[in-house]
Amino acid sequence: MSRPRIAIIGGGPAGLIAADVLADTCDVHLYEQARTVGRKFLVAGEGGLNITNRAEGEELLGQYVPKDLMRPVLTAFGVAELRTWLAELGVPTFIGTSGRVFPEKGIKPAEVLKAIVDRLAAKGVHLHVQHTFVGFDDNARPIIEQDGQRAMIEVDRCLFALGGASWSKTGSTGAWTEHFDALGVRTLPFAASNCGVELEMSEALRVHIGKPLKNIRISAGDRCVRGEATLTEHGLEGNAVYPVVPAVREALARGEEAALIIDLKPDLTEAELERRLSGAAWRERMAAVKLDRVQVALLKAFTPMQKFIDGSTLITDVKHLRVPVRGLRPIEEAISTVGGIPWNELNQDLSLKRYPKIFVAGEMVDWDAPTGGFLLHGCFATGYHAASAILKAVMNGQRGT
Repeated sequence: MSRPRIAIIGGGPAGLIAADVLADTCDVHLYEQARTVGRKFLVAGEGGLNITNRAEGEELLGQYVPKDLMRPVLTAFGVAELRTWLAELGVPTFIGTSGRVFPEKGIKPAEVLKAIVDRLAAKGVHLHVQHTFVGFDDNARPIIEQDGQRAMIEVDRCLFALGGASWSKTGSTGAWTEHFDALGVRTLPFAASNCGVELEMSEALRVHIGKPLKNIRISAGDRCVRGEATLTEHGLEGNAVYPVVPAVREALARGEEAALIIDLKPDLTEAELERRLSGAAWRERMAAVKLDRVQVALLKAFTPMQKFIDGSTLITDVKHLRVPVRGLRPIEEAISTVGGIPWNELNQDLSLKRYPKIFVAGEMVDWDAPTGGFLLHGCFATGYHAASAILKAVMNGQRGT
């Protein structure tokens, strides 16, 4: 009896791990539109390949939206499982001081990708590069184009891992949504996530463009994150900004005024600030609180001038500085996107309700997570989850497209 034939369309993290899960039992064909697989994977690793995070259990789940729908995905393939899989590839990992997990020092992103590709080759996965998905036929079978020639793919199951819409230079354009819409599968417009926020930039702030705001805490909605931010030409970005973007985006979508609440001194309580400022003359107050020039510029920009001058609200402003947000930076600048295929179009195993032999994974699905290893982990975990479901189905004899 022939082995089940599976097509995986998209050669990013979700597609690659899915191919590995299925290759021992199935005849796997992986299609990628670029000359090589893993282009976005390599771009993500340019500053250090942050693969996952040491967070586990509810701490890990709490980083994802929607939390409850991602629970079975992350429970089945958590941090330990991902690190074990990488170790099996010959890629040991370590936990950094921030809790982020990286390949052992000296192992480059390209070497990690090569280890994955070599393993797929050893398992007999058929890798088809420069093959572009261009739609479906009347029977919901995928059509692939190469060098102007189109062909329909006949398989037992198909898994799509075509990515979101950020970093278009890597091929993630979100153009696939039109083909799923034509199939009767509803998709959501893509929106920027893990991106910078736009502020009213005064001249006093522009002097400090490119400079960091270190050791701060930023809150928006029910999100509260400690880290750093950098002043940009348009506003703020950084690891203390990205996790609160979902709350900002939702407020803007509702037509409400969005704002960041910034604690410039998270290590000091208001009572401690009060003691430091007791008896200090106005000119000494900033020094007593140990505010640097960037923090002072931010206070000055978003505190009414008279209150800034007389210092009557200094403690409140230092701990709860309200910074109105005008908007989010565009998708092209975003690290990731939300949108794509909503969960109510999917079964729990990430197959389409309308077409249960078609599966989706990675950023095609409408989930969100901050940087810090959670994005990449989510892609690997959804790919593993969908592939495991395919494997179970074909092993139970449910063949056919």
